[in-house]
Amino acid sequence: MPDRLRLACLGCGFITRLHSRTLAKRGDVSLAFASRDRARADAFRREFGGVAAYGDYESAIADPAIDAVLVAVPTAFHRALTLAALAAGKHVIVEKPAFPTTADFLDVIEARDRAGRVVLIGENDHYKPQARTLRRLLSDDVIGPMVFAHFTTIARRLKGADDWRNDEAMAGGDAFFEEGIHWLHLAGSLGPRIVSAQGFQPEASREGPDRRAKSMLAAFHYDNGATGALYYSREVPSALKGLRLSSIFGRDGVITFESNGAFVLARGKGMPRLLLPGIRDIRGYAAMHQDFIAAITAGRQPEMSLERALDDQRLMDQIYRR
Repeated sequence: MPDRLRLACLGCGFITRLHSRTLAKRGDVSLAFASRDRARADAFRREFGGVAAYGDYESAIADPAIDAVLVAVPTAFHRALTLAALAAGKHVIVEKPAFPTTADFLDVIEARDRAGRVVLIGENDHYKPQARTLRRLLSDDVIGPMVFAHFTTIARRLKGADDWRNDEAMAGGDAFFEEGIHWLHLAGSLGPRIVSAQGFQPEASREGPDRRAKSMLAAFHYDNGATGALYYSREVPSALKGLRLSSIFGRDGVITFESNGAFVLARGKGMPRLLLPGIRDIRGYAAMHQDFIAAITAGRQPEMSLERALDDQRLMDQIYRR
C-alpha cells in the first residue's frame, strides 16, 4: 500500500460527510469524491481537502490513481458498484445495509476472493466504544450466565416525501431493514451470538410523507441459551427525542446502558460500576477506518467482513419470514 491510501467516495450525501470528517483527519488517506452531480463532488473536495472530483462513479472506479472506494449510495446500487470496484482491483467499504439479499453477499464474496482485495461492511456500531465496553463486561463474566437481553431504540424520526428511503426498492426494505440492522448487529455482536430470530411487525401506518413500515419487534435466541428482544421504531416519541435504556440480564447481575452510548451501569459481581465509554469516537468511525487500513496493510479481512455481515443478513431473512 502507498504511504497514503487514495480513497474515492462514491456518493456525496450525509453518510459520506460523516466518513469524511474522520478520514480527513488521517495523515495516511487522500480523499476523492464522485457524484452524478459534478458540482457536488467539487464542493465535497473543497470542504474536505480532497485531491480529485468525478462527475460519475465509473470514472472514479476506473482511475488507476484510486486504491479504494467507499460505496455510499442507496442500497439498490451497492452490488453493482462493489462488483465493478473489485473487478478494477480496488479495496471497498460498503455502507450498511450492504445488499438486499443473501445471494448478493455470496456473489460479492466470490468476487472479493477472486480479486484478492479487502471489503469492509460499514457497520460502525460494531466499533463503537459502547459495544467494546459491553463485550468486555460480558467476557469478564460480570453478570454471570446471561438470561435475557433487551434492546430498545425508539424515536420519532420521520423521513420527508422526497427521501429515497421511502422507496423500498431503493432502500432494500423498510425502516427496520435499512437502519434497524445496525441494532440487530449490536445485539448479536457482544460475545454470545444470535442463532435464530423471529419478527413481529405492528400494522404499518401509511399516513404522512414517510410511507414505510417503521416499527419492528425482533425476538431471538443466543448460542449460550439466553433469549433477547429488540424493540425498534421510528414513529414512537421518546424522551429527549431519542433517549432510551437497554439491559442485559444475568444470574448474578444486570448491565443497563443508554442505547446511544452515553453510559453503562454494571451491577453484578463486585461493586456497581458506572462506565462512560467515551464520546471521542462515539459513532465508531475512527476505529472502523483504522481496521480497514490495517486489514489492507496486513493482507487480512477486517472485523466487519462480508462473512460477519452475511450472518446479520441471514437473521434479517428469518425476521421477515412469514
